[in-house]
Amino acid sequence: MPGAVHCQSPRVRNTTIRGVLVALLGALALAGPAPNVAHATGYEGLLDITPANAAAESIGGLDPRLPTDSTALGAALAAARSDGVAPTRYSALLQQYWLARGSEASGIDLAGWDPNAGLIANAAVVDRVYENYGRYQLQRAELYWSGMAGLAGGSFAAGFWDLDLGRTVLGVDAVHALGNAVASTVRGLPGEATTLLPPDLRNLATVGPAMTAGDVDWYQKRLLMMQKHIYFDMVPMHEAYLNGGRGGVEEMAAAGLLDENAEIAWNGIFSGTPAGYADALFRMASREQNQIIADQWDVTAAARDGVGRALTYATTLAAQPSVPGSRAPGQVSPMAVDGDVNGSAYRLRTPLPGFNWADREPRWQYIVSDIASSYQRLAEGRPGELRALLAIPFRDFVEGQRVLRRVPDLARDMSTGWELSPPQP
Repeated sequence: MPGAVHCQSPRVRNTTIRGVLVALLGALALAGPAPNVAHATGYEGLLDITPANAAAESIGGLDPRLPTDSTALGAALAAARSDGVAPTRYSALLQQYWLARGSEASGIDLAGWDPNAGLIANAAVVDRVYENYGRYQLQRAELYWSGMAGLAGGSFAAGFWDLDLGRTVLGVDAVHALGNAVASTVRGLPGEATTLLPPDLRNLATVGPAMTAGDVDWYQKRLLMMQKHIYFDMVPMHEAYLNGGRGGVEEMAAAGLLDENAEIAWNGIFSGTPAGYADALFRMASREQNQIIADQWDVTAAARDGVGRALTYATTLAAQPSVPGSRAPGQVSPMAVDGDVNGSAYRLRTPLPGFNWADREPRWQYIVSDIASSYQRLAEGRPGELRALLAIPFRDFVEGQRVLRRVPDLARDMSTGWELSPPQP
């Protein structure tokens, strides 16, 4: 069992733990008739490529040496297969082919996709990424992970717009409001009790009120990179599965694009059972969070002298996942601290989340215990409601998730619900 999967689903005990992705392609069945390509040429320069843009932090596809047009990629891939080239040698070509197919189907210009251009330039892409995940779930009911990604994307995309600095400074004002609310409450605590406050809370109270537009713009671009990275990993597998079934997945595995956890996830989907579908949901979620973007979260949180930690905690605090039945982080895991100050025992309870979304273990525990479990219940128990939600135009769905509208209520709520026990003798 891969080390990235840390905990078991509360409802799928018999399959260990979860989190991975998917695979694609049905070899010759997917490619259709082999085009008239001189097999001695046409693909040699597309073999043995280690993608330079594997983490999706730059413009374009996996690597500038690879075309971004699916027709050209498909012709090269068909020729390599026909010539008996080992799949491990054309792994990047294979992944880029299905990435291009998925991007074309969802209306995304892969060659021009640049997360460093910011939200306004990527507004349509943000929507289409999540619409595409919803498309997979609507076409194939067994693809639980993609449906969860499509719904959860509503709150994620709403966060992008709440941090939008291209047209308004409300995003930075909202961070200031959250930071000031925390700072005001902290100032109201007895001096000795402030030593009990966790570092993230002290940091938000200090850094949040001084946040700049440049800080928020930087953070927004980091989120856009992570969104693209997940897409690069998940879409090729799902697209190949839709078009090639099991054969597509097996070719991806033969090319070395799937690890053991991913293969187990797809085998769960192939099983045709609800238990297998649920197992795949948790495994793919783990791949997404614990393998694909885990390092990027680490880098983001550690950056800019406390700004990264302040923004990742502020967005944890303001989060309200858009999967029905899921709860805000502060409800699932409220911050409570016990400590000894000058020989007296204090207990501090707060309405704030007791973890930072950027930290691997608590992020995964929250997803397993709340978001993914809520989605499993929705998919299995209320499939009609799920389909209706996925059919809502995505931008309309996003507008209902906007955090910015809740900032005054959040600021008020953060100023109430604090409890400090008197010192115990």
